[in-house]
Amino acid sequence: MAGTLIGLMLAASSTAMAQNVNGCERTQVQDPPRTVFQCANGLVIEAEAASAFNIDTAAGATRPEDVDLETDALLIEVEPGSGPFQVRTPHAIAAVRGTIYAVDVGPERTSVFVLRGHVSVSRPDGSDTVLLAAGEGADVAPGLPFAPATWSAERAAGLMSRFGQ
Repeated sequence: MAGTLIGLMLAASSTAMAQNVNGCERTQVQDPPRTVFQCANGLVIEAEAASAFNIDTAAGATRPEDVDLETDALLIEVEPGSGPFQVRTPHAIAAVRGTIYAVDVGPERTSVFVLRGHVSVSRPDGSDTVLLAAGEGADVAPGLPFAPATWSAERAAGLMSRFGQ
């Protein structure tokens, strides 16, 4: 793809999987099964088949700027210079401006991993912000401190394999 890939692990419901998003074309992909939204300005959102999420598009916007993710994972591609994009989960906010990263939501925590570029991660209220660089991740859980940490190749590969990568 021409842009930079952003892997976001996010949860989505069957309702979200069927949603139509202004400025985006939706297709089904197999191996592994997922839904892909190709949007204006180089934004691509891939959702695991069982994920629960909602893609938000502001009135007059040419592409979405936010995704609310409850469980499972999303993989996001944001082309550098195309504008802000963020994923909100019950535990964290992961915001980017052109990079590759993954966000994985479970019942107890949200994990964010950066493949390329930088991603700002904070709590849902915007507090405790950290900046992650390529190869770093953070596990955000209520009431526990979090900081950038280098992920093992195995952990990173395990997450990306859920998107056929």
